[in-house]
Amino acid sequence: MKRTLTGVALATATALVAATPALLATPAQAAAPKNPVAAVKKQLVPGKGVKFSERISITDGTRSEIFIRRTGTFQFSKSGVAASDITGKFALNVSDLGDEAPEELKALATPERTIRIGTTSYLSGGLWSTVLPEGETWFKAPHGPTGGISGTFGQPVNVAEQATLKTLLKTAKPVSGGYAGTITVRDLRKVSPWYRATAIDPRPTAKALKSVISWKLTLNAAGLPVRLVATFPQAAITGSGSKKDGVRVDTRFTGWGGAVSIKAPTAEDVSSEFENGKDDISSLDLPFGVSVAK
Repeated sequence: MKRTLTGVALATATALVAATPALLATPAQAAAPKNPVAAVKKQLVPGKGVKFSERISITDGTRSEIFIRRTGTFQFSKSGVAASDITGKFALNVSDLGDEAPEELKALATPERTIRIGTTSYLSGGLWSTVLPEGETWFKAPHGPTGGISGTFGQPVNVAEQATLKTLLKTAKPVSGGYAGTITVRDLRKVSPWYRATAIDPRPTAKALKSVISWKLTLNAAGLPVRLVATFPQAAITGSGSKKDGVRVDTRFTGWGGAVSIKAPTAEDVSSEFENGKDDISSLDLPFGVSVAK
């Protein structure tokens, strides 16, 4: 199943062309940007949060196609993200797959949802629907992934992590509307618990660790992030691949400071085991080599 799903998804994702739009700056944005660390810190109030939407594209150096779309919400604590609720969907349509397509591939073409409370993840929909016991709709994974399978390709930088923002800004340059810079996977892993929990492999290769993530953060007048674009080679995720094979993640943030209440699914809908009787995600033959980062 892994070879089939990886081949279909990645081969399809590198098939079309898409231009990268330039960010337009207003006179107000052209002024020296404010410090987002201080602005975000003021937002870290229990019961408050922020929403985001995201487009993930895969490129081969000349052409690109949207691979995944995600939407989500962060609920804050005084120190960062207390809970999250993220839905992701691969750019596959069940109607385009045909009746003979494997059920796992059809499931991959449906939305998956991840609710995370602290470090406990609840996974539902998508491929998870094919591996859960009959009658159960959620799998409970202590120290589970932040965004399921689709999340492994998602935004590597979590703007709600104070230490992460501080690290980014140490080497960043002011640009129109915000800041831009680079960070290696190795350095991001060191500072970001969110990234370590999201990463596709808990034991990344040397090539993955050396991979460079380029980013641009756009701020509003209050200094809060409104857009974050990150680009990096596919090797940052898979540990292999050509330098031309890249990923671009375009994330938009809205509703800073809004009331947010994210709760775990109802207990009777949750299973702590898969249909195979095991309780470890690593026991599954998931696509893209997905595993739970430790």
